[in-house]
Amino acid sequence: MRLGLGIACAKGMNYYETDRALAEYLLFHYGTPEAVLPFDPGPRAALEFPARCVSECLERDRLRPGARALDLGCAVGRATFELARHCARVVGIDWSARLIDAAQRLRRVGTLDFAYADEGDLTLEATARVPVTIDRRRVAFEHGDALNLRGDLGAFDVVLAANLIDRLEDPRRFLARVPALVAPGGQLILTSPYTWLPQYTPREHWLGGFERDGRRVKTLDTLKEILAPNFQLAACRDLPFLIREHARKFQWSVAEASVWNRR
Repeated sequence: MRLGLGIACAKGMNYYETDRALAEYLLFHYGTPEAVLPFDPGPRAALEFPARCVSECLERDRLRPGARALDLGCAVGRATFELARHCARVVGIDWSARLIDAAQRLRRVGTLDFAYADEGDLTLEATARVPVTIDRRRVAFEHGDALNLRGDLGAFDVVLAANLIDRLEDPRRFLARVPALVAPGGQLILTSPYTWLPQYTPREHWLGGFERDGRRVKTLDTLKEILAPNFQLAACRDLPFLIREHARKFQWSVAEASVWNRR
C-alpha cells in the first residue's frame, strides 16, 4: 500500500485528516535523518522526537513487571511502539481517524509506503518502518477523543501526552481526568511547545501565555497548580523537534517535557 500526497487542506476540512498531514507525520515519526533534514549543519538534536519522548523521559526503573502504558495523541504511533520496548501492553489513542488508520496498518504489517513533499508538486518516496526490535503485538490503537475517553480504559503505569495539551479545546478538563488514568506510583509525561492558539483552544481555557492581575502566567506554573494534589514533579527538560514541510522549509520548535510521579 502506498499513500500519495494530496493538495493543501480544503476549506472546512480538518488538517489532520489530509494526505499532507499524514505524510508529514509519517516522516516526523519514522523518517530517516537524511530524509527529514537533508542539510548539514542543521538541528539534528531535534530529530526523532517521538522516540526521544520515551528514551529521554520515561523513568524505566519505576516500571513494574507487566506495566501498561497509554499514549494520548499518538498520531501515527512511533512513541506508542517505543513504549512497547518497556511495557507489556500499550494503547495509542488519537482523534484523527486518518492517522490512526496508518498506525493500525503499521501495527499489522510493520511498514507503510508513502510520498512526502519535495518542491511544489514534486514528491519523494519513503517507507515508514516500525523497528524490528519492537514487539508490535504489545500495541493496540484506537480512535478516540482525549476529552471524552471511554470509561473502561483503567489505570496505567505510564501515560504519555506528547504535544497534546495546546491542541485541546479544554486542557483543564483533560487534566482533571488524568489522575484516574495513572496508577499510584505511575508516571505522567507531558510535552508541549505551549503554542496556544484560539483556533484550537479558546483563550479562556489557555493554561499560560497571558497576564492576570499584572502577573505573567506560564503554562508550567499552571500545570503545577492543577497536578500538585495527585502528582509530584520529578523532572523537567527541553525537547527540541523538527517537522519538515518540504525540502527547504521546516518547523523547528522546543517542547517542554515534564515528568510527574503519581502519589
